Amino acid sequence: MTRNQDRLSMLEKTWLVLDAFRPTGGPLRLIDVAQRCHLAKSTAFRLLADLTALGVVTRRNDRYYLGRRLFELGSIVPLERDLRHAALPFMHDLYEATRETIHLGVRDGLDVVYVEKIRGHESLALPSAVGGRLPLTCTGVGKALLAYSGQDLLDEVLSRPLRRLTPRSIVDPERLDEEIGQIHIQGLAHEREESQIGSACIAAPIFKDAAVVAALSVSVPVARFHPARLAPAVKTAALGISRALTRSI
Repeated sequence: MTRNQDRLSMLEKTWLVLDAFRPTGGPLRLIDVAQRCHLAKSTAFRLLADLTALGVVTRRNDRYYLGRRLFELGSIVPLERDLRHAALPFMHDLYEATRETIHLGVRDGLDVVYVEKIRGHESLALPSAVGGRLPLTCTGVGKALLAYSGQDLLDEVLSRPLRRLTPRSIVDPERLDEEIGQIHIQGLAHEREESQIGSACIAAPIFKDAAVVAALSVSVPVARFHPARLAPAVKTAALGISRALTRSI
């Protein structure tokens, strides 16, 4: 936020406190929360006490964690609930076919937020986590979402400095624009060591009412990344989820 912290409303400060728990949900000390939110310790303590009383935050000794009530609310968010319900059978089928890590993500602003993940038996320590976020431009899921979310979003992304997670991340707007064009032709997005060295993925968009609502990917160690072998399975799973979402209307 750009406004002076003193001018934030109590609701905005409360949200800052909750957002400070990204990406793990805790544990955090009082000083950690105060510093991440740029709030006085007394303000952070008061907000944490109120949130703890409501069950939104829990406290164990001198450490704070996100509480179960947030999980309960998050699990009934309509889009994510319906999407996960439709996607999970196809994600499990895709996992059985590949034995690799499967991701399901949605767009939030200029990031992809992961709503489900099935970890492969020999998976790398990937930077993705359920509830976590990464730049659209550095992941297969993100690039699939970006390619089908409209020209206005693409123009906005290309007008900003592109974020770099590894030396392989795309930071040249012209190169990214060309890659988005290829995604439209192939119906698939690829990523090689752009979010984590040693890993690669292939992703396909998921649609409902002709609008992209999510994307699905298979992530593998780069040494065994064979797009031609993975592409049919990823496309089939994404199409199945799209059809399931259409039937759920």
